[in-house]
Amino acid sequence: MNTVTERALIARLVAGMPRSSHQLNRVHESDAELVKIPGTDTILAVTTDGIAEEITTGLYGNPYLAGWMSVTVNASDLAAVGAEPLGLLMSEAIPPDMNEEAVMRLQAGIGDAAKAHRLPVLGGDTNASPTLHLTGTAIGVVRDRWATRRGTRPGDRVFASGPLGLGSAFAFARLMSTSPAGVAYQPVARLPEGQVMARWATACIDTSDGAIAAFDELFQLNEIGILVHRPLEELLHPAALETARVAGLPPWMMLAGPHGEFELLFTVPRVHCEAFTADAAASGWDPIMLGDVVPQAGLAWREEDDWLEVDTTRIRNLFTAVGGDPQRYLEALLCTAPEPASR
Repeated sequence: MNTVTERALIARLVAGMPRSSHQLNRVHESDAELVKIPGTDTILAVTTDGIAEEITTGLYGNPYLAGWMSVTVNASDLAAVGAEPLGLLMSEAIPPDMNEEAVMRLQAGIGDAAKAHRLPVLGGDTNASPTLHLTGTAIGVVRDRWATRRGTRPGDRVFASGPLGLGSAFAFARLMSTSPAGVAYQPVARLPEGQVMARWATACIDTSDGAIAAFDELFQLNEIGILVHRPLEELLHPAALETARVAGLPPWMMLAGPHGEFELLFTVPRVHCEAFTADAAASGWDPIMLGDVVPQAGLAWREEDDWLEVDTTRIRNLFTAVGGDPQRYLEALLCTAPEPASR
């Protein structure tokens, strides 16, 4: 489901639901829900996410990858708030006709991802279903500082935890059949990096729905814009650049897919950037500085002597607007080229 449509749907669904007085974030404001345990200083980070559409479309046709991603999508939400992982609950709805080898590969993917993210499986539920559905609920704890999607302001620097565009490249290769070999894709959520990030960041979101969708969410919540000074060739994943080159697509389109690479996009006050980068380096992490937060809404980047700007909200809503059809999405996206912007 496209995140703009999902955003409006969630607002309607929760309108009549009670909210906890111990919850520190409001709807849409955080990748994971932040809840203070009464009578203590402990803050739990709790999130739940499922894998369904990615399976039915064939994007995660490999049972091992489906299992791996069912853990990773939840771990990434914990990473985006800077939480330390505590454990995971898994719900698996498995088709009765799914063969034993595929079931075991699925469990291996879940188990390996849980180990890689230090998210022990605490329990869960198993059911039968005509189609495979996987849902995880991850629990973490926040120490001292945490990050939400709100709080950035003009003058902050914008960072990414790593190269962007791998998720779009994988989805493009998988669904558009552009490469027999496909694109290697098995992301690991940025949990250790998230804990460093939270000590300095003013806002953070993961790129689970693609980089442009993540940028757009920051814009909507904070009423700001972002200027990307770094050339796209330096911030895109090598596989994304190669996929764009082979397909004859402009590289910026690797930021526009509705499927992401589970990196973190976050902002740090300029006055703290030197201390933040030193802290990151001490942990063996080299985040990518993208550019600056500015008052004028929108996403723009420099190309030679011009600033180019894209309509992030339109792109974010485009996949749903074309009925979720990858070919129609690509055609529509090609008609949404960046336009010159006055910056």
